[in-house]
Amino acid sequence: MLIGSLQHPDVLRALAAAGHGSRIAITDGNFPVATEHGPHATVVYLNLARGAMNVTQVLQALVQAVPIERATGMTPSDGTIPEIFNEYRAILGDTPLDPRPHAEFKRLVASPDVCLHIATGETRLYACVLLTIGVVNHPA
Repeated sequence: MLIGSLQHPDVLRALAAAGHGSRIAITDGNFPVATEHGPHATVVYLNLARGAMNVTQVLQALVQAVPIERATGMTPSDGTIPEIFNEYRAILGDTPLDPRPHAEFKRLVASPDVCLHIATGETRLYACVLLTIGVVNHPA
């Protein structure tokens, strides 16, 4: 039995196999996960129902489990920043958050360095974020 908040066995397995520079995609209910995921990504479907398990809930669990070096959020092609970026910033703290237009974001999510892709039931538009895993400094 685990005592941390993150309990999903497939998510834990993918994170344990990941390393510095590996990426994690958390996508909303509109994202075409079946056709737009990285070739090495473990795909985890948490989208049982609309609105159930949203992107920020998943993000909160992940930031407690792995160091996040950088985040990339999806934006509309006109470059406007979705309101959910405020929630990302509140959860990520000082971690850099880079906006990327929809098409570019989809290319990044389909790249070979994405180790885990989590589909959520998020209903907000452009509520997708890509996390880059940082380094764990172990004492000597």
